[in-house]
Amino acid sequence: MSKAIRQLLIIFTFLPISLIADDLKNQILTMRERAEVRDVLLKNRIETILPEIMRRNKLDMWVVIAREYNEDPVIRTLLPATWLNARRRTILVFFDPGKNKPLETYAIARYDVGEIFKKRWDPEKQPDQYQALSDLIKNKNPKKIGLNRSVYFAQADGLTATENDLLINALNQKYVKRLVSAEKIAVGWLETRSKKEMEYYPLICNIAHKIIKEGFSANVITPGVTTTEDIVWWYRERIRDLNLVTWFHPSVSIQRNDNQNFNFLESFSSPTKKEKTVLPGDLLHVDFGITYLGLNTDTQQHSYVLMPGEKSTPLELVKALKIGNRLQDILTEQFKTGRTGNAMLLSALKKAKKEKIKPQIYTHPIGYYGHGSGPTIGMWDQQEGVPYNGDYPLYPNTAYSIELNAKVFIKSWDKEVAIKLEEDAFFDGRNCEYIDPRQTEMIVIDWESDR
Repeated sequence: MSKAIRQLLIIFTFLPISLIADDLKNQILTMRERAEVRDVLLKNRIETILPEIMRRNKLDMWVVIAREYNEDPVIRTLLPATWLNARRRTILVFFDPGKNKPLETYAIARYDVGEIFKKRWDPEKQPDQYQALSDLIKNKNPKKIGLNRSVYFAQADGLTATENDLLINALNQKYVKRLVSAEKIAVGWLETRSKKEMEYYPLICNIAHKIIKEGFSANVITPGVTTTEDIVWWYRERIRDLNLVTWFHPSVSIQRNDNQNFNFLESFSSPTKKEKTVLPGDLLHVDFGITYLGLNTDTQQHSYVLMPGEKSTPLELVKALKIGNRLQDILTEQFKTGRTGNAMLLSALKKAKKEKIKPQIYTHPIGYYGHGSGPTIGMWDQQEGVPYNGDYPLYPNTAYSIELNAKVFIKSWDKEVAIKLEEDAFFDGRNCEYIDPRQTEMIVIDWESDR
């Protein structure tokens, strides 16, 4: 097949999205509507979530400092929806006056920072921004002043060395001695999901699932023509077409009845080097995520390309997916408030092996970030436990990407396949439930009947 013909066929597979009514696009809010929702969610979180986090960690002041184009990872989750970044130097201050009173929220910034934060700096009267911060601290007299500094949690380590030095130079020594790491505040803020957010999260995860199914269909895939990279870029284009963004480049890989063994590292670190043309009988895998309303998804699912004359997925692959589902169940059964990521990991691995499953678990928090802060439950290359991040305890009202794989021997292929699954779930303090129903059946690409 010539390159020109192949390109025309690929273009043809993209046409249905633009030529037919797009029901999925109709489910997605306009940019203006999204901004309104996000601002409501932020106000609610600051009023209901942040006070609890600060009080359980006995911190009465949290200071978040960032400069334009050198953002603290946390500050982007605290700004109004129309503030896409910090502007000049932006300083946000949260103060707990005690006695269960509402938090006081201040902005020491050149511009008004939305309706949540009270402006506390007039450059015309006081040109020194850090002196204005120092005056506020003196006025409130906090016992502990939390700053975003952390050795182990990158997203909680947003204070730059320069800003730290400027702050110390501006403060009286009395208050310098009260400076502490706000690691647990930053992590708690990032990992905790509000009731209002959880009204939207199922929709977000459902949209991601629907996009995956669109890509794993005969409308996109023509065996013998379509490559894994064609599918990857179809996903990128589809995300943009829906006025959404992704937080990582998708990957699509193939396992098939050949003499090639699955290589975990290779499939993630250099997928383009392993670009393959899709063929009948292939087991496809996608790793895919979107960002919508400030929240992220992270999903891995499988699809099977029917052989000529086949009507369904071979029974061995059906059973393999069930084993992957069982491994998911084993892990989510470990979720209990206060347990560490390492404790859940080791317990789940032990139980899985007892059931003759060959497991690998690498689950992580999700929410404001795709790879969020909170208890790390294994890494693919650290199955004995993860130092420090894995020792972080599990809190209620937190979300996770249940990410893992089970290796299953397929007799008809005379080799193992890796059933790699990832689905987003929410822990309410009692149960860990999938935010949108997980994959329990193989996505079937019936290219002979569906085109």
